[in-house]
Amino acid sequence: MIRWDADHVSTAETPDLAALAALLADRTRAAICIALLDGGTWSAGELAEYAGVAPSTATEHLNLLVAGGLLTERRQGRRRCVRLAGPDTAETLENLAGLAPYRRVRVRSLAEANHRRALHHARVCYDHIAGALGVAIAEAMAERGLLLREHGPELTVAGAEWLAALGIPEAGQAPAHRAHVRTCRDWTSRRPHLSGAVGAALYRHAVERRWVVRAPASRILAVTEAGRTAFRSRLGLPAEVLTPAPAVVLPGDRT
Repeated sequence: MIRWDADHVSTAETPDLAALAALLADRTRAAICIALLDGGTWSAGELAEYAGVAPSTATEHLNLLVAGGLLTERRQGRRRCVRLAGPDTAETLENLAGLAPYRRVRVRSLAEANHRRALHHARVCYDHIAGALGVAIAEAMAERGLLLREHGPELTVAGAEWLAALGIPEAGQAPAHRAHVRTCRDWTSRRPHLSGAVGAALYRHAVERRWVVRAPASRILAVTEAGRTAFRSRLGLPAEVLTPAPAVVLPGDRT
């Protein structure tokens, strides 16, 4: 949009990608955003503890993220709570994480190593399934002609019928504010997993049917025996995708 100011000088609006990049250039702010990919609402105190910073420092970062449009906030009495601005924000963050270079971090315990292993296997990305399980679902749907990728992800007629047979007819129509079918570049495998309205509907269905259960206070998903049966019969997913890798043992670890 072009505007004229009082001195008759024209100005135009253009996306300020550098401003967005600056918001995420700080590792504490980036860590806060990654934590909020669980789709939940966190208090400022919880995020300060998670990021390992003082409450006053967390508040400064949250102010910037809210002002920048990445987070929304609400007050519960004196308690300040924040969450991601919406599914588009979550998908953008996951895609950026999928493009970002890897950084080595020290794994300090057996519990932390196995937490990371489980996170890579299956997790929630805001409101859809990510990790190796999410990638395998997207690839199996494409192989079976349920999903097209040539010109961007698109649900086929066979895909809509498949979802309806599962009992997810509402996935055929996306809300006005939500893309019908999207993919996120999964940061653990650098391959896409299913998102958008269809991905969210499939995740809700998997939770309702207890194909997957979510670990308490975590993004991690565990595939149940019912889920292993369903994913094998519905999509032909192999056993190695449906079961996490064996537990890690760290040299000298006594945890």
